[in-house]
Amino acid sequence: MKDVTTPPTSPCADPPCVDVVLPCLNEAEALPWVLARIPPGWRALVVDNGSTDGSADIARALGASVVHESRRGFGAACHAGLAAATADIVCFCDCDASLDPSLLVPFVRQVRDGEADLVLGRRRPKGRSAWPAHARAGNLALARLLRRRTGLRLHDLGPLRAARREPLLDLGLTDRRSGYPLQMVVRAADEGWRIAEHDVPYLPRTGASKVTGTWRGTWQAVRDMSRVLGEPAPHVTQGAAHGATRGGIPR
Repeated sequence: MKDVTTPPTSPCADPPCVDVVLPCLNEAEALPWVLARIPPGWRALVVDNGSTDGSADIARALGASVVHESRRGFGAACHAGLAAATADIVCFCDCDASLDPSLLVPFVRQVRDGEADLVLGRRRPKGRSAWPAHARAGNLALARLLRRRTGLRLHDLGPLRAARREPLLDLGLTDRRSGYPLQMVVRAADEGWRIAEHDVPYLPRTGASKVTGTWRGTWQAVRDMSRVLGEPAPHVTQGAAHGATRGGIPR
């Protein structure tokens, strides 16, 4: 069982200065641990994507705001959460207890202080069961394709991330399936955003994976993401408007 300890102090003065989007499909078992790790002053936006195990009721009872998204898909849930967010800075985190949302505090600080426009967590598995071989292989393939498409030397396209809400909405993200996280990075790179990457521990998830639990699921996700990588690069306008420039990626 995962130990629930007090999250680090939030860098915020008045809540909610940060919204944390948590796409959720049947995560009743994991929700108590995840929501206990939301930093004080932040708001948890649990996006119920058609759960049948009472996840929405559990989230609400634990103090989270619940958003309902009937259209199935990881991207659909994430974007519904982004659309419902009102805070200046929005974070994303899986709702399966594989990632600790309290680790987002330095991500938010870096965005708030103007040091980066998008901060991503590079998953470092704790135990062999945390990240199966087929999921690692798919992630490696996508990282190489991303480097070829954008020049970014990222190691992971993990779901733990932070950025400002309005610039995220301006990216005009359209993917509503597994390609959503990648499309966010690709379009941010095309707009000249400064993108940073930090190591985060990756724990064995609670319950069964909906995407990377099988080879088939993994390669379907890779197919979705490969389609995103085939999109033509638009003319860069938003990056200049936001004062963002392509920055170095920590290696």
